[in-house]
Amino acid sequence: MGKRVAVVLAGCGVYDGSEIHEASAVLVHLSREGAQAEVFAPNISQMHVVDHVKGQPTPEQRNVLVESARIARGNIKDLAQLDVKGLDALIIPGGFGVAKNLSTWATQGKNCSVCREVEEVLRAFHAAQKPIGLCCISPVLAAKLFPGCEVTVGHDTECEKWPYAKTAESMRELGCKHVNSHVTEIHVDPRNRLVTTSAFMCNAPIHEIHDGIGNMVKEVVRLA
Repeated sequence: MGKRVAVVLAGCGVYDGSEIHEASAVLVHLSREGAQAEVFAPNISQMHVVDHVKGQPTPEQRNVLVESARIARGNIKDLAQLDVKGLDALIIPGGFGVAKNLSTWATQGKNCSVCREVEEVLRAFHAAQKPIGLCCISPVLAAKLFPGCEVTVGHDTECEKWPYAKTAESMRELGCKHVNSHVTEIHVDPRNRLVTTSAFMCNAPIHEIHDGIGNMVKEVVRLA
């Protein structure tokens, strides 16, 4: 039997939900590793909806679970139904939805709160010592909930290649250790069983982002 891995989504679209390429890469690599993905999302309203052509918020309202179902091809469950006992690992792709819907990092940074159901799921996997894979901005969830953990969001010096590098400093202020890495690399925190990679925190070719996520998924499945 292949490993059963929970994948938690935050909507559909980089600016207000899950980053679609990252979510797709996670699902592709899980399939390649012979693992069974079980997709979940919280049944909550999005913080806002962004017009991805204009890059501007709109008055529209959308639901995180309903939007995430687009990526999951409808095969998705309410996060409230997740039972850690029947699952071997957890992966959360990135996208601004992690910082807007799964937490309030987008508006409050290190002072953010994490969505109750998301926090409960992360703490449950952590307590069960089951591996957790996080990419792009989603390592901030671990930084907030597990002080002293080790993660990567890429590099800590802002430049054209690393436009979101200041995130690393905010994570350090929460008491976690940030480890610089290249986009195709991962960092493993063996004590907390966290596997992280930078993905679209880096301005890199999409195949390199895909490869980095593949390395993350492969290690999560191995640890499971």
